[in-house]
Amino acid sequence: MSGSGALKAKQKMMPCLWFDMCAEEAVNYYISVFDDGEILDVITHAEGGLGRAGSVLSLSFKINGQELLAINGGPMYQFNPAVSLFVNCESQDEVDQIWDKLTADGGTPNPCGWLKDKYGLSWQIVPKHLAGMMQDPDPARVARVMKALFQMTKIDIAVLKEAYNS
Repeated sequence: MSGSGALKAKQKMMPCLWFDMCAEEAVNYYISVFDDGEILDVITHAEGGLGRAGSVLSLSFKINGQELLAINGGPMYQFNPAVSLFVNCESQDEVDQIWDKLTADGGTPNPCGWLKDKYGLSWQIVPKHLAGMMQDPDPARVARVMKALFQMTKIDIAVLKEAYNS
């Protein structure tokens, strides 16, 4: 990590998350949720800038191979569910672990695998199995899966499979 002032992103595009002066806390929280999370770079305010010299302006970080940017932008903007981070999970254990961590300490569960974390950021925690079920050529199977999905908050793969196979 450095305060060099130059963002060292490897991706051409990445989401930028605007926080009300808690970006560093939020990033540390997010990298603790995922096994491979890491802070890539930190940019601090320079002397005479808008923020206190040496305080964090932005952090680039990586979770699940995806680079993101977090900025301490102030109270002008808030997250809303129109933009969410989608996590494609390999297993029910992964769904459960990520869901439980992101809904802890003030997170809010929402229908169909959506949640809002304690910072107000929306997430979709979805098993990779769901896409195949939703693309099945049998409309009755898809309808059963959708009906089961609409009755869930955290997604339960076993219940989806039961609906799919019934």
